[in-house]
Amino acid sequence: MPHLIAPSVLAANFGQLAQDVQMLNQSAADWIHVDVMDGRFVPNISFGFPVIESIQKVAQKPMDVHLMIVEPEKYIEQFRAVGADTISVHLEACPHLHRTLQQIKATGAKAGVALNPHTPVTLLADVIQDIDVVCIMSVNPGFGGQKFIEHTYRKIEQLKALLLETGSDCLIEIDGGVNQQNAPKLLAAGADVLVAGSFVFSSANPVQTIQELKTIKI
Repeated sequence: MPHLIAPSVLAANFGQLAQDVQMLNQSAADWIHVDVMDGRFVPNISFGFPVIESIQKVAQKPMDVHLMIVEPEKYIEQFRAVGADTISVHLEACPHLHRTLQQIKATGAKAGVALNPHTPVTLLADVIQDIDVVCIMSVNPGFGGQKFIEHTYRKIEQLKALLLETGSDCLIEIDGGVNQQNAPKLLAAGADVLVAGSFVFSSANPVQTIQELKTIKI
C-alpha cells in the first residue's frame, strides 16, 4: 500500500483555517491530522469541539484526531460526533486501554494508540489486534516545530516486527519533525503514515511539499 500523508493543522494559520483546510482538500494529502491538547497531559491547549466541527464541515478527507488529553474516554463519542474518522489516545493516559479501544470502535471510528518517545512498543503486545493505527511520537508531544528524535527509527522496526509476529495489519504513523530528509528513512523502517505540520505549512508551496512527501520512493 502506498504511504499516507497526514498534514497537521496545528501548524496551519488559525486566522485562515478554512482556506488551509481547502488547500489540503486540493493537495495529495490523504488524511487531515488534528492535534487535541488539554494543558494537562501536555503543556499546551489547542482545538476544542467547535473548531473540529468547523474543520469537518470544510474537510473532504478523513480526519485523524490525536488526543493528547487525560481521561480521553470521557469524550470519545463527542469527538466522533464532530467528525473524527480515526481517534488516537495515548497509552500513557489510559489505565484501561483495551476498554477505551473498544469504546472508540463502538462509535464506528478507527482506533489508534499514540506512544510518547520514552514508551516502549512492547507494551502494545496484548492489545495490538485491537488497534488500527499506532502513532509513534518522534518528538515530545505538546508543541510543533521540535527536533526529530533519532531513536524513532529503531522503534518503528520494533513495532513492525511485532505486527509481523502477530499478523496485525495495523498502520504505523509517525508524528513529529517529519521532513524531506528523514521521510525516506522512516518509510524504509516500516512507517505507513507520515504526519507533517511545520514542514508543510511553513513551506513556500505547501501543496508541492505534500506532493513531494507523497511521491517519495524507497
